[in-house]
Amino acid sequence: MSLVKDFNDYREKMNGKILAQGNLNIKRFWALDASTYQEGVLDVKTKEMLGLIASMVLRCDDCIRYHLGKCKEQGLSTDELFEVFSIANLVGGSIVIPHTRRALEYWEELGTME
Repeated sequence: MSLVKDFNDYREKMNGKILAQGNLNIKRFWALDASTYQEGVLDVKTKEMLGLIASMVLRCDDCIRYHLGKCKEQGLSTDELFEVFSIANLVGGSIVIPHTRRALEYWEELGTME
């Protein structure tokens, strides 16, 4: 299996289990998250790039993968991705480098390298 399929399958399975419990606070938080990334004054592509930078700085590989997939959906180019990487590494420091490696590996798996 691929990194992308494994990640998406696991995420879907576990999100289903979590949401099936019907916890109102979790549902509300997840709804807020979803609505925040919708088109607004900032376009969706910009919001996803910001989410990716924050995820890299916070060193959350699951979040990084999620936002990479969304960035792909928004048509992010590899050149744009490397600018995002530059900002994340500048803000987060050298500890972000391993996450940059894994992010590039996942980006390649998404089939986005030009």
